[in-house]
Amino acid sequence: MVKISVLQHDPSVHLPARPGDPTPTTRNLDPLMHPFARARERNRALNAAKMDRLFAKPFVGALEGHIDAIEVLSKKPGSLSTVASGSWDGGVILHNVSERKHIRRIQGAHKGKVSGLCFAQDDRLLSCGVDSNIKLWDATPQDDPIEQRPLSVYPGKSPFNSIDHHRSDPLFATASNIVQIWDETKSAAISDLTFPTSTETITSVRFNMSETSVLGSIGSDRTFTLYDIRTGKAERRVIMQMRSNALAWSPTFPTTILLASEDHNLYTFDVRQLNTPTKIYKAHVAAVMSCDWSPTGLEFVSGGWDRTVRIWKEGQGTGPEVYHTKRMQRVSSSIFTADARFVLSGSDDGNVRIWKAKASEKLGIITARERAAIEYRESLKDRWKHDNEVGKIQRKRHLPKPVYQAAKLKRTMLDSRAVKEERRRKHTRAGESKPAAERKKVVIAEQT
Repeated sequence: MVKISVLQHDPSVHLPARPGDPTPTTRNLDPLMHPFARARERNRALNAAKMDRLFAKPFVGALEGHIDAIEVLSKKPGSLSTVASGSWDGGVILHNVSERKHIRRIQGAHKGKVSGLCFAQDDRLLSCGVDSNIKLWDATPQDDPIEQRPLSVYPGKSPFNSIDHHRSDPLFATASNIVQIWDETKSAAISDLTFPTSTETITSVRFNMSETSVLGSIGSDRTFTLYDIRTGKAERRVIMQMRSNALAWSPTFPTTILLASEDHNLYTFDVRQLNTPTKIYKAHVAAVMSCDWSPTGLEFVSGGWDRTVRIWKEGQGTGPEVYHTKRMQRVSSSIFTADARFVLSGSDDGNVRIWKAKASEKLGIITARERAAIEYRESLKDRWKHDNEVGKIQRKRHLPKPVYQAAKLKRTMLDSRAVKEERRRKHTRAGESKPAAERKKVVIAEQT
């Protein structure tokens, strides 16, 4: 009798584990059996990069209500959807970003423009303006548009440019011709902070989120100053080549600060060593007016006079994501939402625009299979990013014609300046004129 051996396979190995799962397939993983695997993978990476650009539709919607330019935006700590905006028309509006409707609208909050907004504890909002007043408002949702009255008014002696609240104490700082610290329970400033030789107008002030007694300010005389409210005086100060328009402390690295400069660049500094910036971010073709970190600390957003919003990777000084529309005018304020998924920008045309932080991200419910496919495509793009074609598709950004022409002109000017410096060095005595690194030229002087 012949003995016959039968190969037995468990049917469950070849069937989906759950309804909707793909049918399992058995593969021979020997690379010699798949000579075209690498070519196939490159093709998939190329298609993934193309799909990424194809589905890049970053604009989500606009929040209307103001009749003049948006000057300032502020997000509520601990809330994913509440954002306040202040305008040149003197009005303040609290928006619900997810529902795209007004929570509360305060008409004529200030005479003249609203120059600063920040949230205080217990659903309250602080605003300041060029009418030399600080006002404390109730920020709870309200359906009836009845006339609003401030909870408190703090009169000042000069127009205010910026305001920021302490993270835990009932204190807030304002910027005018000096930096002042206020207590919510007192009607006058409790302390004045100024540098002994300072004569500038302070344009912005921000508390450090980790070391809450430290605050930084920027001034119209090209300075960046660090203060300590415990000692009540300025600790350090640097004078830069050009003035800064905005500053933001990193949420994950307490010693890192970001400055948006008039010279079209952004700079990150480590406050322990202020003589040189840690990184220079170059892409804007006009003054950078605003900047804000993502809550993850891995990227930040900037808005500029060149009518574009740009999203940068931390530590990557070139090639940011660029957002623009035909109708958007000069961007004066830009912030990240608390979940790091959206960016808000306020511009001269009176609209607050909502953008996706990742342009090609799908909004809505994503199934497990979709998520697996997205992650696979992301890993392919990352693996093949050094390939010429894949890299070119990933880097390519279409810019509005005026921005493109301005960038071209700026590049020509910078190239000619480099040639001029090179020739000057060539025709001076050997060793007298040494080339200075770009980072070494930013800070002119440091004072303590």
